[in-house]
Amino acid sequence: MRLSLQTVLVLGLAVAPTAATAQALGGDLADLARIRENVTSRRVSSYDRSGGNNDRIEDIGVGETREIFNVEGAGIINHIWITIAPPPPELSRNDIVLRMYWDGSDFPSVESPIGPFFGQGWDESYPFSSLPLAAGPVEGRGLVSYWEMPFATGARIEIENQSERTVDAFYYYVDYVEVPELSEGTGRFRAWYNHELTAALPDGENEWGALGETGKNPSGDDNYLFLDVRGKGHFVGVNYYVHSPGPMWYGEGDDMIFIDGEAQPRLHGTGTEDYFNTSWCPKTLFSHPYYGYSRVNDSLGWMGRTHVYRFHISDPLYFDEAFRFTIEHGHADNLTLDLASVAYWYQAPPLSALPPIPERASRQPRPFTDVMDIHRWRHEWRKSKGGHPRLWGNETAPE
Repeated sequence: MRLSLQTVLVLGLAVAPTAATAQALGGDLADLARIRENVTSRRVSSYDRSGGNNDRIEDIGVGETREIFNVEGAGIINHIWITIAPPPPELSRNDIVLRMYWDGSDFPSVESPIGPFFGQGWDESYPFSSLPLAAGPVEGRGLVSYWEMPFATGARIEIENQSERTVDAFYYYVDYVEVPELSEGTGRFRAWYNHELTAALPDGENEWGALGETGKNPSGDDNYLFLDVRGKGHFVGVNYYVHSPGPMWYGEGDDMIFIDGEAQPRLHGTGTEDYFNTSWCPKTLFSHPYYGYSRVNDSLGWMGRTHVYRFHISDPLYFDEAFRFTIEHGHADNLTLDLASVAYWYQAPPLSALPPIPERASRQPRPFTDVMDIHRWRHEWRKSKGGHPRLWGNETAPE
């Protein structure tokens, strides 16, 4: 029997798996015909236990937490589907928190607002398609995960309604396989959400040298944080949500990845779009199984919201002791941006708790800047130049 390369990389099997576990795992098309033994397919869903058609959880109150999955024994979750009513923006999926617990742990291994976890930013709903995650018709309302999520002694999933209104309906499937045991070296799936309103430098948002000579950032101390974790495992991807209040290109910042406590980045990139496998300041919708742009700004320059993703399915980033993934917000961290992200990785037990995700108030979407704002900026610029009646807009001094 053989495991597909993709399965080995995703689950992070450090040693040869037992036959029972190997037979339980999914694989690529070349492996699909193999018959497996000692594997039981199971599902927990919101189906109507009475035999009727009311196949949902109803009326999840403000501040209420509901458990949607709780099983004992060894297994691997291999598919999750969710849809929620009402849709965004009436009910923001940024205000419903998803948590997953493995093997009796009292802290979550997965903690994220449910929208961002499935590739849906802010209070919006839009199509998103990748290999491990998707948001399908209608208008991104069908949330899907194909991440494999192993557990040795049990698993539990809960949702918390942090919005200011009742969740009318919550439909879901959680499909998994029971196995006799997990092989030694099987990692646990983890995911963590972060959010930050970044600060400009004291001398301003000097991107592309617009205000003078640009600075340098050798340390990465003020970079935005995707993930900072201790232990052994491998990083498998990120959803990144960028809201830029101004028209300047937001993505000049490099990715800087510190592995196993090293003082300097072991992996140092050349720009945000470069890490995400694109080029030349894109604002084009693009969908690849491993990377893409599912939401792009449509205002002046790069002003507005962008959702970009990259999944390390065939190229995981491995670490033995620690992993810290950061990215500059503009070159040398010079831009004010509203940033959010969900990082995904597999980690060897024992696991440790992560920092709590940012509170709901700080996660609320920032308002859009628009034509009126730009006009007011122009008015203040005119006043700063003495108010000359024929100022055009790009003079360094009145003519």
